[in-house]
Formats: sequence, C-alpha cells, structure tokens
Amino acid sequence: MAKPRVLVTRRWPAAVEAQLQDQYDVVLNTHDKPLTPCEFRAALTVYDAVLPTVTDLINADAMDVPKAQTKIFANYGVGYSHIDATAAKGLDIMVTNTPDVLSECTADLAMTLMLMVARRAGDGEREIREGKWTGWRPTHLVGTKVSGKTLGIIGYGRIGQEVARRAHHGFGMKIIVQSRSAVNPDVLAQCSATQVDTIEDLLPLCDFVSLHCPGGATNRHLINAARLNLMKPDAFLINTARGEVINEHDLARALWFDTIGGAALDVFDGEPNISPDLMGCDNLVMLPHLGSATHTTREAMGFRVVENLADFFGGRAPRDRVI
Repeated sequence: MAKPRVLVTRRWPAAVEAQLQDQYDVVLNTHDKPLTPCEFRAALTVYDAVLPTVTDLINADAMDVPKAQTKIFANYGVGYSHIDATAAKGLDIMVTNTPDVLSECTADLAMTLMLMVARRAGDGEREIREGKWTGWRPTHLVGTKVSGKTLGIIGYGRIGQEVARRAHHGFGMKIIVQSRSAVNPDVLAQCSATQVDTIEDLLPLCDFVSLHCPGGATNRHLINAARLNLMKPDAFLINTARGEVINEHDLARALWFDTIGGAALDVFDGEPNISPDLMGCDNLVMLPHLGSATHTTREAMGFRVVENLADFFGGRAPRDRVI
C-alpha cells in the first residue's frame, strides 16, 4: 500500500523530519521559504496532508481549487487563524494544532519580555555593544520593579495560567484575569487570582498587562487607542499571543506620547514585516517570535503533529482537531 503523500511547508527539527520520512512519502521545503498562494493551490491537488506553520497564510485564495486531494492541515503551532476556516471546511480539510507542549516555554518568554522592558535590559545590552557604557552611577538606566506588582492577564487558558504561576509564586505579583468565559474558582485559587468581567475593568488596575488570547478576526485590534488610554501611564503591555491582537499604530502613538510606560512584543501583525511606527519606539522591546523556541518544545510540537497524522491516517479522530 502506498504511503500517504505529505508536504512539510518549512524546515522542522531533524528528528521530527526523520520520523515523518520514515512513515510517509514526504516532501520537505528545503529552501525554507513561505509558499505562495499559487504553490499552496498546487499542493492541495497533489498531497494527502499539508503540514503548515503559523507563518503560512492559507487564505481563501490559497485554497481556490475545485477539489482538494489534501484532507488534513496538520498545523505546527497552537494558533490557526492563518488558515481560512470557511475555505478549509468547503474543501473538507480537517485542521489540527499542537496545544499544551509549548505553554511553559511561551510563559517563560512572556516573563522574559516583562523583565526586559521593566528593567531596560535591551537598552543596557545595546549600550555595552555600542561601547557607550561609562560605568555604574546611581541614575543610570533606572527601571521599574516587577516583584509585588499587579499583573493583568487577558486570556486565561494554558499559557495564561502558566504565566500567572510564574508571576505569582515567583515574583509575588497580584493576578487579575479577564477571559471569554468564567474561570473555575479552583484554577483562580492556584494563584490567588481575581477575575473581572471586561478588559475595561482590568486595564486601569494593572502595572503589567500580558496578552494570551486567540488571534483571528474576532480579536483583531482588541488592544486599540481607547483601551491603551485606560492603562496606567507607567504600565507595560506584553504580547506573546498573536500580532493582530494589537493595533500597532495605536500602540506606537501610546509609546511616543508616554501614554503607557512601555511594551514588549514577540509577535507582530504581518510578521516578519515590522511596522515602521514601532521601529522608532525607544520604550519597546521586540523579539522575533521566539515564544516556543527551545529545542525541547520545537521537537515536542513536531511529534504532536506526527501523532495527529497517525490518528488521521489510522482512521481515528485526532485529539487536537480544531476544524
């Protein structure tokens, strides 16, 4: 019996690629460049499974084919707003993702961003590399204390809860959360967290705000000028969720005019292209989408895809089906 034909759209950890090649008729994107809509349309007529990542834009144009050979997008990543759900359903293509395995490392990075922007670590590192450091002095690069402050978490799923654990138990922070649905009181109690009804209720209360909500059309520009104006003037905004959640023009203006204390971003709207508005902001830390970027996590994500494929081609329901 012929092995299912599988396309991997970007380079993955070597151990994962080797297992995929052992089990399937695999084609790797050795150039490691994003596929064009035309290339996606061609792939849908040839491969039984396509394995995309969160940087692949699989919109209606990319799926504009009369009939698809592809029956599953086994996505490498938790977010799947880059895949047009309506178009996928119209072609009878299942979509899976890779939850759980990246929660801890993404939470670690959220804390890294929080500390970097509050303690001006990026400023200090650049100063040393540029040969501008003149020595210790009492007023040099004075930042903001993190321990004991109030952290607001928007989106209290797996990653949001991991951030709360680190912040509360490690830094003694008070936790306030806002989520789409009521959080189990036992879950809130683990970090002595308080849930509020709306984002408008949360923002004025917090010294730091960390975003962990889904992306997509529903949450596009969830954080805009009106909501930024509700934050404390010395508060910091952290985003490791999806870039489209923030209106980046509004954020840049808030940073330019000191409406808020600063921001730290790991994701961007339209990445890898960064808005010129953001590039001119001094009180902003930026990282190139490193949330899950550890050897352990990236391999675990890949093997989670392998599990989903095995279930699908074995006639079982993949546990991570989202569409």
